Amino acid sequence: RKMAAIVRLLLARAAVSGSSARLARAAMSPTARRSVAHFTFVPEPEPDPAQYGPTQKMNLFQSITSGLDNVLANDPTAVIFGEDVAFGGVFRCTVGLRDKYGKERVFNTPLCEQGIVGFGIGIAVTGATAIAEIQFADYIFPAFDQIVNEAAKYRYRSGNLFDCGSLTIRAPWGCVGHGSLYHSQCPEAFFSHIPGVKVVIPRSPIQAKGLLLSCIQDKNPCIFFEPKILYRAAVEQVPVEAYQIPLSQAEILEEGNDVTLVAWGTQVHVMREVASMAQEKLGVSCEVIDLKTILPWDSETVCKSVVKTGRLLISHEAPMTGGFAAEISSTVQEECFLHLEAPISRVCGYDTPFPHIFEPFYIPDKWKCFDAVRIMINY
Repeated sequence: RKMAAIVRLLLARAAVSGSSARLARAAMSPTARRSVAHFTFVPEPEPDPAQYGPTQKMNLFQSITSGLDNVLANDPTAVIFGEDVAFGGVFRCTVGLRDKYGKERVFNTPLCEQGIVGFGIGIAVTGATAIAEIQFADYIFPAFDQIVNEAAKYRYRSGNLFDCGSLTIRAPWGCVGHGSLYHSQCPEAFFSHIPGVKVVIPRSPIQAKGLLLSCIQDKNPCIFFEPKILYRAAVEQVPVEAYQIPLSQAEILEEGNDVTLVAWGTQVHVMREVASMAQEKLGVSCEVIDLKTILPWDSETVCKSVVKTGRLLISHEAPMTGGFAAEISSTVQEECFLHLEAPISRVCGYDTPFPHIFEPFYIPDKWKCFDAVRIMINY
């Protein structure tokens, strides 16, 4: 009853979209059940054993562990460090690695993100492979100066005499159903403004391991954001041995002719559902693109798709103003203006701190994205 009263108050005080009204009615229903996930994860086809070797059923955090295990086994200079990583970390991504490789290679640090990244820069400069964990992406801001003014500029300021390209910074990222304002943020747009680093966000266990290993092997400092809601919700057959997935290459997951849908991380799964809904309810064919790398991003793939479809919808969990969707929108407008059949649409989080009990109203769910597709088609 209390929840229903809150919802009625919200509806009375604000103009609520059709999608939000549906959420409200569902919340007031006596049979409504609260669900953490706002998406459905569909596993990808099993990788070819002839190309990738044997596979094993893994969720996303286990695929991260597997990738880190491969690195520690094959690179004697590799070290992993961060808050609580020695006994597995809060999401268990490093569980068992200290026991296997020793406390000199997998070790805890003080609760100081600036120190963690600064330490990682120093190790990487010596030629070692540094893998730093920031416990939550929300906690990365104390290290912002080290990333922006030191790691990103080290190679440039020394005229390529020195670099810290063997530094990878991992961090759990995105909404999780109950994380609220300090454990649900998506800060990728902050780092998209910094030449000298690469920013990567995977959508699945297979992608997570391959992209993480590419980041670790890349000769530029990389920030690797891991969608925390997928740590256990996403399960696939993942190759046991090391493999890499190229950075800065977006992937067309579903081909279509009427609307281009662009997302990354968890939101990719929302967009796949939207594509199915649009086909079923509107007869609209959507092309779904997973950007994967935020910086440097694959503008060519996105623009070629928009030239074909004439319409673009971009969705991310971060607030709309200054979000990375704005950069994509600007580039597509410049490159594809004469091919656009409707204004570019952005469906994102709101320009507020990430809420707790009102998270279902905040996230860009499939209903909001579906409404945007319908409006574009009828423009």
